[in-house]
Amino acid sequence: MDQHVNSHENSIEDLLTRPLTAINLGIQSFGEALEDQGVEVVFVDWVPPAGGDQEMIDLLDTLM
Repeated sequence: MDQHVNSHENSIEDLLTRPLTAINLGIQSFGEALEDQGVEVVFVDWVPPAGGDQEMIDLLDTLM
């Protein structure tokens, strides 16, 4: 087996066996469900700019 392929397989295995930390944007219950399963979760209180109103977003983009 090619050493590069073997190294790649080892990195994937290493990644999948490490503790997981999730970043939760928005729906809090999603992050809470992960926490209930023992996953470390970082909650970010994020909402789309201008409440998601595309016309307002375009105006903000023009100002910036």
